[in-house]
Amino acid sequence: MKYVLLCAIIFVAALAARRAMPQPMANENVIRAIVQEEVAAWNAGDASAYSRHFAADGIFVNIRGEYRAGVEAFTKQHQFLFSGPFHGSILHQDVISIQFVRPAVVEVLTSVTGVQKLSPGTNTDRKDRLRTRLLQVIVKEAGEWKITEYHTDVKADVPAPDPQ
Repeated sequence: MKYVLLCAIIFVAALAARRAMPQPMANENVIRAIVQEEVAAWNAGDASAYSRHFAADGIFVNIRGEYRAGVEAFTKQHQFLFSGPFHGSILHQDVISIQFVRPAVVEVLTSVTGVQKLSPGTNTDRKDRLRTRLLQVIVKEAGEWKITEYHTDVKADVPAPDPQ
């Protein structure tokens, strides 16, 4: 009888704890919306909008492995890209996974078409797309999600799956 009572107490406690936890689906929907906002801002060539969710002290590593810190550096780099080598390019991103480990870790496959000039060491695929993997760490603070890590990886000799 004590075993049944103990199991019942554990079950009720687990239910209460589960109800107290934030709804992961709601948070996942917010994260997916941020990714779609990034796509819209990129395709509009709007560096300010593209930087909207980037944390003030976020870290940015570009496709060449160059490291930058802060939203100002992130915005400035994208202003350069959107007015120069990536002017008129089109971004497509597929969310591959979202893992909530306090912050959200989001991995997406990207493809950019219409690139005016590629960075050294980068190539397009047979469909003239620059294919990369983007890993973002997004943290919720004071009720707002902010990108704290943004790491792009591109390997010319490693094929990425086609977007869905």
